[in-house]
Amino acid sequence: MRLSRRKLLIGAGAAGAVGGLGWAGAYAFKDRPLALVYRGPASCSGCSESVANLLAGMPIGFRTEFCGPDEARQISAGALAGAVVYAQPGGGSIGRAWRSLRDHADDIRAFVRDGGNYLGFCLGGYLAGPGRGFGLLSAEVDSYISSPRASVHDTADTLVQIRWRGELRSMYFQDGPVFRLRPGASATVLATYDTGEPAAVVAGYGAGRVGVVGPHPEADELWYADVGLTNPEGIRQDLGHDLIESTVYGRDSVQGN
Repeated sequence: MRLSRRKLLIGAGAAGAVGGLGWAGAYAFKDRPLALVYRGPASCSGCSESVANLLAGMPIGFRTEFCGPDEARQISAGALAGAVVYAQPGGGSIGRAWRSLRDHADDIRAFVRDGGNYLGFCLGGYLAGPGRGFGLLSAEVDSYISSPRASVHDTADTLVQIRWRGELRSMYFQDGPVFRLRPGASATVLATYDTGEPAAVVAGYGAGRVGVVGPHPEADELWYADVGLTNPEGIRQDLGHDLIESTVYGRDSVQGN
């Protein structure tokens, strides 16, 4: 099911990029800020494409390119230097993901420390933490489903209710993290789970910022259809756009340490 969604997203993205641009449109596209989106063994099928679509759908419209071991762009200091954002999508296990990415940790940390922006979705949120991660967050990053009083206790795809800037919303969820900020951490909590613990956070790191989220604001209609879920509020991308805007444009003026 994940594979079929990935194929469809790649095809739709390619058609959208080629059709109807013209010379003026192509020039404007090249001038958009570049967001690099990881795609490879540390991501799940379709997850990278959905994150890229979320970024491209912002009002300013990012120019997105995939990076990873099988992509034209590799993860490197040189590749990151030309980007405004590095986005790490959802994926499989933290152990496998870290084995694939640990050799790039220094480059990613340096990119953010020097003024770049990191976006982490689900697994990408886990990877922002310490230990088997990039060490971008002053927080303990743990699984929500193992939290006391959690409303979800297994790894099945489901919906969770969160409070995003005080508004109760339903979001697609599959074993996402909770971010337990350390005292004095330079961070803004955008959303909380029903337990009251942070579900989405924007934090400073050096001259850059880190935006992470446990649930999946990038989930589109195909995600829901694949697993037979229905969002009672409809499928909207405003929460993902708020995360990106708050991270990249400093909506909440988070400063690094």
